[in-house]
Amino acid sequence: MRKSLLIMLVLVIIIGTVGIAYGAKSDVTLTFGAHQAGVPISGVDQKIAKVFEKETGIKIDFQIVPDAQWRDLLKVKLASGEAPDIFLVDADPFSLNDRIHPAENCIDLSKEKFISRMDPIFLPSVSYKGKVYGLSIFPGVKIWIYYYDKALFKKFNLEPPKNYAEFKKVCQTIKDAGVVPVYESLANGWHQVLPLFEIGATYEKARPKLYDELNTDKVQITDVPGLLRSLTELKEFADLGFYNKDFMTANFDDGYKVMAEGKAAMFMAGLGWREQMDQLYPGKGKNIGFFIMPWDDNQILNVNPAGNARFGNKKSKHVKEILEYFRFLTRHDILQMRQDQDPLTLILNWPEIPSRYPADIQALFKSSKQGTVMQYGVKYIDSQWMDVGKDIEAMYAGALTAKQVVNNIQKRRIEQATLQKDPYWIKK
Repeated sequence: MRKSLLIMLVLVIIIGTVGIAYGAKSDVTLTFGAHQAGVPISGVDQKIAKVFEKETGIKIDFQIVPDAQWRDLLKVKLASGEAPDIFLVDADPFSLNDRIHPAENCIDLSKEKFISRMDPIFLPSVSYKGKVYGLSIFPGVKIWIYYYDKALFKKFNLEPPKNYAEFKKVCQTIKDAGVVPVYESLANGWHQVLPLFEIGATYEKARPKLYDELNTDKVQITDVPGLLRSLTELKEFADLGFYNKDFMTANFDDGYKVMAEGKAAMFMAGLGWREQMDQLYPGKGKNIGFFIMPWDDNQILNVNPAGNARFGNKKSKHVKEILEYFRFLTRHDILQMRQDQDPLTLILNWPEIPSRYPADIQALFKSSKQGTVMQYGVKYIDSQWMDVGKDIEAMYAGALTAKQVVNNIQKRRIEQATLQKDPYWIKK
């Protein structure tokens, strides 16, 4: 009996040793928290996760939360010690610490070899006090433009507008023909804020060094007339009926269907949106053109060198597996897989992967003056994005005026700067 038990014990040890030697697969499951807009609808993240699971045995449990809830929910989870193993964050250099306190909550990635391969322009957004905490795998710089139905424009002899007056005239013509001019979607909480801050370079054109003056508290948000003009124009569009009737409750992702079916003439979205639409509705993409958003007569192409990034929870029981997953995500073949299988990813912020910008997008870059968006260049803007979204919603409903929205933005900037003990706001 004892001899049999001894033989069995030896066999167990041998099998275990062989398993380790030949890379036995793990049975760990990593939780990945993210907001809805941060996970491509193509499902490429889930597809990549399945490849990772097949290779390692480590599963990825996607916990996707509505956009309007994610920022506040993540703060609560971090404070309570219940944050997921990996979490997706809209990262920018000014609000990163306030949002997730990376030194306390995140794995330090500074010594990881893959960091040197990431586009360095994105490093400030995922770093804090000289250390890199985030992994950014993003479709290059963010640029939002208006897409339009070329057939409708041709039918009514319309040209893409280059200023607000032209924009309004185009919309009125389309509305008079019984078509929704612009599909707008407030349900996600963030889309309605884009016109206000994406055109920050136009505000700075009117007042050179505006961003620096705002960041050093030499001028106030209330001193930027372009913000009030843009909000007034947005409200006028709503009052004139240029948006879909359900715009207060409409969802961003429904824009694909609405535009594909010709139920609206224009929609604001990021680069790659047309290509994603063409995959969802084959052949429809060729009927889609685009133009720079013309609020406040803007004609500067808005560029945002920041995007969402993955952060590892340093308090997780699975730090080793998180790092294994991050290294896997940055393998050249996996980066290429992401590029190949996600229509929205026309370019990656990893220079080793060639871009696939279509010719007309390349022409847009060459022919347009480019400028940095306000939420990247100015402190305490991006951190209040969802709050501004609520204020704009209230403005549309008649509960706030455009001026009150601007005043609220300024009040929150003072509150956040004071909380952060910003030396430009704190009197010595």
